[in-house]
Amino acid sequence: MRGAQKALSGVSRLTALEGSRYLSGLVGAPVHFKCENLQRTGSFKLRGGYVRIAGLSPEERAAGVVAASAGNHAQGVALAASLLGVRSTVFMPEGAPLPKIAATRDYGAEVRLYGQIVDETMRAAKEYAERTGAVFIHPFDHPDIIAGQGTVGLEILEQCPEVRTVVVGIG
Repeated sequence: MRGAQKALSGVSRLTALEGSRYLSGLVGAPVHFKCENLQRTGSFKLRGGYVRIAGLSPEERAAGVVAASAGNHAQGVALAASLLGVRSTVFMPEGAPLPKIAATRDYGAEVRLYGQIVDETMRAAKEYAERTGAVFIHPFDHPDIIAGQGTVGLEILEQCPEVRTVVVGIG
């Protein structure tokens, strides 16, 4: 994970760890929020996408990347690919939020709307990867993605060495 942290230097932001007096009072212990909403794409997903794409060979980069997401991973991959000079195609469900579609395009991806649910979108992106040779960038199931996302944990430990419990909301 330290390698991923080094790769992200100057790319992802060191986001604040903000205390919550109200929640601390409710639980009887200090509570802090890791403000990844202040990341360039509004979430931690840039971290994994960047580390994964940065690790591709020149031949893989030349083939481009493809991803499937309803929003946060889409934006992370699109920005990461743009920063690294790699062409990206992102499949999003037809009902994806319009601001997330627009942001993904603004970060440089070609957006293709397909399917009603992310599973359908994921299948379409994988088929596209097989047809074109583009590298499929999975939203969570790859060691580089995990290492990149895991840098949030390293930052928490650096910012609050006495941390005892980390609660993560997932969706």
